[in-house]
Amino acid sequence: MELVWLEDFFALTETRNFSRAAEARHVTQPAFSRRVRAFEDWIGAPLFERGPRGAELTAAGERVRASGGEIVRRIHDLRREVRALSGREADAVRFCCTHALSFTFFPGWVRGAAPGLGAIRLISDNLAACEQVLRRGEAEFLICHNDPQAPERIGEGRLSSVVVGRDRILAVSAPEAGGGPLWALPGPAGGRVRLLAYAEQSGIGRIVAARVLPPAEADIVFTSHLGATLMSMALAGEGVAWLPLALAGDALRDGRLVPAAGSGEGDAIDVEIRLFRAEGRLGRAAEALWSGLVG
Repeated sequence: MELVWLEDFFALTETRNFSRAAEARHVTQPAFSRRVRAFEDWIGAPLFERGPRGAELTAAGERVRASGGEIVRRIHDLRREVRALSGREADAVRFCCTHALSFTFFPGWVRGAAPGLGAIRLISDNLAACEQVLRRGEAEFLICHNDPQAPERIGEGRLSSVVVGRDRILAVSAPEAGGGPLWALPGPAGGRVRLLAYAEQSGIGRIVAARVLPPAEADIVFTSHLGATLMSMALAGEGVAWLPLALAGDALRDGRLVPAAGSGEGDAIDVEIRLFRAEGRLGRAAEALWSGLVG
């Protein structure tokens, strides 16, 4: 049995979709499907029922999910401990953080929350990839946006977390000559609105999809999991993007972007910035940081 099979299994239990899980695991879908099938052959039972609604766990799959996560975590814990004992890995605190927060929120937060923390390693990626990093034991903490009205089930609700900041997500557009939005929501009667959308791996995209019903007169003209890329397209006048103030605040203050929906910032989505900790035992410095945050 290969460890990668278990990691693939958990990626698929989260997404219920072979193509999205393969993308999160950075392999092609055919290769991912072969590995899942190899794991099922090794287990000796089908773990997923494949149908029009996606990949659903069988009874055998539910049993693997109940115990497999602990196996993966213990293996990665052992690897980290051995590397630390051999001097190959410093006692660094490892964070994974979604792209937008990694350069807008994280640097200031970590300086204020833990000024004497010592060595820090930061992995920046989309939310789906960050979830995989946390499960593989390659980071102690995950920082991401979280909707308090429809909380993201990071780790299927098993992980402890704490709010470390607040943010707002709002629809923005480049301004027209008169100062109003070049592209507004809802659009003019009979007119089409150009939407700049998030890919499914994006945490902000999940929040927006759950809270905002796209208007019937909207066309999705561009898709990316990077909020910074969507902001660049919005600045260029290419459409409306839903962006966090942590990312778009400066552009809104200096007028390069303007609110595109209804009454402006009154239509924003209020969200948390939440830190999730990995299951099990953390390193000494990571446990001290966690105690300070929750104590």
